[in-house]
This record gives sequence, structure tokens and C-alpha cells, in this order.
Amino acid sequence: MKRTTWLSMSTVLTSVLAIGAFATCVENAHAQSPELQQRVAEVKAASTQNKQALMSFNWTEQVTISLKGDVKKVDHYQVRLGPDGTPQKTSLDAPAPPPSGGRLKQRVVANKTDEYTDYANSMKALAQQYVPPDGALLQQAYAQGNITLEPVPGKPDAVQLVVHNYLKPQDSMTLVFDKVQKALLGVQVASYMSGPSDAMTLSVQFSQIPGGPNHVSSMDMNGVSKQLNIATQNSNYQHN
Repeated sequence: MKRTTWLSMSTVLTSVLAIGAFATCVENAHAQSPELQQRVAEVKAASTQNKQALMSFNWTEQVTISLKGDVKKVDHYQVRLGPDGTPQKTSLDAPAPPPSGGRLKQRVVANKTDEYTDYANSMKALAQQYVPPDGALLQQAYAQGNITLEPVPGKPDAVQLVVHNYLKPQDSMTLVFDKVQKALLGVQVASYMSGPSDAMTLSVQFSQIPGGPNHVSSMDMNGVSKQLNIATQNSNYQHN
């Protein structure tokens, strides 16, 4: 009998804690300011509209990969968004010549190249999960009380939305948003790859296509532990 009573009390306690956690989440959402709710909705709408509008454009992308301050590779691509919204890239560069030297040297060079190339590709994949910001993840962060609204010094028409635990625990993302133009101006991200000790930072600047949508003009990624930098420049936007 005592065992049954204890199990019943444990079940009740678990239910109470779950209800309390849900109530806290709801309370956090309602405690947010009306302006914050409005800005989150505007960022979500702007991101969706821009992504749709950019599907009718193609552009040129330059990607510079540097390791420990030394430029290792510069690639050029023609880019357009596919039907699912993911970038489709066509190389504009001639095939690279094989490395000089004997077979052993060639193998060492190839292994080092593969190592930083794989890591660079992982960095790019992670960056794509932050930019453009995902509407569902933004709404989740808002509901959990993980977004704060701050002014931008010297820019009265802009605000900062500081988001914590957006994609990973303890990450942060700051969105600089123009209240008048309803457009993102910049994004700053502090995240990580395999774990918090494997940090990655991301800095993004946006520009406006004349008479068209907003777009990423530059993106700078830093893999801190590997001392790997990826600098991307986008230009020459044209209708498909």
C-alpha cells in the first residue's frame, strides 16, 4: 500500500512540475513587450519574402578560405536558389592543377586540403542554419523568453533582437533590423561546431538590390580552434 501511495505521489509531482514548466513558458511569452512581438513577426515576414524574391535572381559568389592567416583557396560561383530554397552553385573557375612534387608530397598536400575543406564545408552548413533566420526557431525562442529587444546606438530607425539558445544550447544570434525598411541589416552569431570548445563566429552584412529584395552582401565565418576563416562576397545580382 505504501508503495502504491508513493508512486501516486511521484506521478502527481511529475505532472505538477510539467504543468509548472508549461505555465512558465506561456508566462514568458505573454511577458514579452508588444514591440518585441511585432519585430519578431516582421523579421519572420521579411526573411520569407526575401527568400521567395531571391528565387528569381542569380548572382556571383566569391569564397576565400584562409588557414592561420594564409589564403589557401579562392573560389568563384554562379549561384541561384533551387525549388526548395537551397543554393545551387556552378563553379566559374578552371580545374585546379594537380600538386607538384612526388607522390608522398602530393598525398600529404591532398590530406591537408581535404581536412580543412571538410571543416570549411561543415562551417558553411552550420552558417546556413542561421542565415536567413528560420521563422519557426525564432518563434520558439520568443515563446521561451529567449529574445530581448535593444536599441542600436546611432541608428534610431534600427533595433537589435538578441536571441539566445536559438539553434544550440548557449549559442547567441543578434539581428540588426531596420524598422522603417522592414529589412535585416546584419547578423552576428556566436555558435560552435562539435562542442562549445570548438567555437564558430559568423558576421553577415545585408544590402538591397535596386528595386529588389534584400540579400547577403558579405559573410565572414571563423572556426576559432582551427584558425580557419571563410569570407564570402556576393555581387552582380541579375534576374534569371
